[in-house]
Amino acid sequence: MTEYDGQFGRDMPEDDAGHTGADYDADEDDLQVGLSGLAGLVAGAQSVDELLYVLAEFATYAVPDVDGASVSLMQPRDPTLPIQTWAVTAQFVRDIDKLQYAILNEGPCITCMHSRRPTVSGSLGSDERWPHFGSRAAGLGVHSALSLPLLVAGEVIGAINCYAHAPDTFTDHDVQMGTRFAAPAAVSLYNTQLLTQARERVDNLIGALRSRAVINQAIGILRGSSGFSEDEGFTALQRMSQSENVKVYVIAQRLVDDAVRRANAPA
Repeated sequence: MTEYDGQFGRDMPEDDAGHTGADYDADEDDLQVGLSGLAGLVAGAQSVDELLYVLAEFATYAVPDVDGASVSLMQPRDPTLPIQTWAVTAQFVRDIDKLQYAILNEGPCITCMHSRRPTVSGSLGSDERWPHFGSRAAGLGVHSALSLPLLVAGEVIGAINCYAHAPDTFTDHDVQMGTRFAAPAAVSLYNTQLLTQARERVDNLIGALRSRAVINQAIGILRGSSGFSEDEGFTALQRMSQSENVKVYVIAQRLVDDAVRRANAPA
């Protein structure tokens, strides 16, 4: 049995209530659809934001009886803003998550990320854990929630949130299915983050090298036209940059472009 945090004073619905062997087989098939889709994602083929949307869609296959899902990514550098970004499969899910993250700062997603355990509610309107969020969510016609932490090496990087309109929707079976999907989903999301960060560092390095090359060319132009030393040429670029309130690179690029135009001008 998967460990999770359920609603106090409210029993989880029985797994076999109206559920046949064929239903369990169908649930397993749906989970495999989600896992296969996850395995088919090519590293680097999508951005983090794009991957969040794909994971949210796959979650609706992996967890039975879901009416809408979202995937949230934590903001690691700002504890006052717990969620960096999130993706949803339906507008009502966006409305609910906005209550959690932007307005009330309470709800099953935030709870599961703090506890590092799945969080389940079968009656949001009467759930004492979130007195403000629960009543607002119930007012939107959503009564059941299942939030699953995305864990990598024991650290939470985000969460998968599943919602249903009917009360007492999610069972222990649903928690197990969601947990089986959340583990590889977390790894995919984490690896995509690492790849994105690595690409950004490479792009920044390439940009810095190109900027330095242009600045050196501009210094050479100033030395040739004015007899400056290398340090004097760079100081002249800095003065022009401060005078015009633009970056040194922009001034340098302008000098290089002017020199190229003069060199290509008809005699």
